[in-house]
Order: sequence, then structure tokens, then C-alpha cells
Amino acid sequence: MSDVTGHLRAGDAKKLIRSILEGGWVFFSRHAEDEMRKDELSRRDVENVLRGGVVREPEWENGSWRYHVETSKIRVIIAFRDENTLVVVTAMRRNR
Repeated sequence: MSDVTGHLRAGDAKKLIRSILEGGWVFFSRHAEDEMRKDELSRRDVENVLRGGVVREPEWENGSWRYHVETSKIRVIIAFRDENTLVVVTAMRRNR
């Protein structure tokens, strides 16, 4: 795969997310952990969204491409660091 810190199409991002969940590294920002605590979300909840949610086309924000991964109840925003690492920037319940 090419430079994953560049713009990836949603389908390619979904494949990379699954690959990372199977054998890579998932880190959580302090902001993500704070927001998850507020919305009573666990790491397992977030991983389930990453595994089964819909990946939206990315947006450039704060120096990196951010991918929104969503289910009907939860939104997770991630950024890739390399082919084996993603960072959960934030996670929240939707429609709350």
C-alpha cells in the first residue's frame, strides 16, 4: 500500500482499518478517552464500530486526514499513522 498518511478512498481506508485491527496497533488520544468516558463507550464499542461501521471520505484537519467511521449510534474519528497504526482521535454517541 502507498503512503497511508495521504488521502485514501473510503474503501481502501476500510481495508486498512480491518488489517490494523487484526494485527496492528490502535491507540486512543486523551481526547478520545475523555469523550468515550462521557458517553459511556468502551474500547470494545469503538473497535466494533471500526470493524463494522461505514467509513466516510476523509477530511483534512489539524495536519492529517481524518476518517469518520459510523454506525447508527456511534461515530469514531481516526487518523492513520502508518500501515500498522491508527489513532482514535475521538468517539461519541450520535443523536444524544
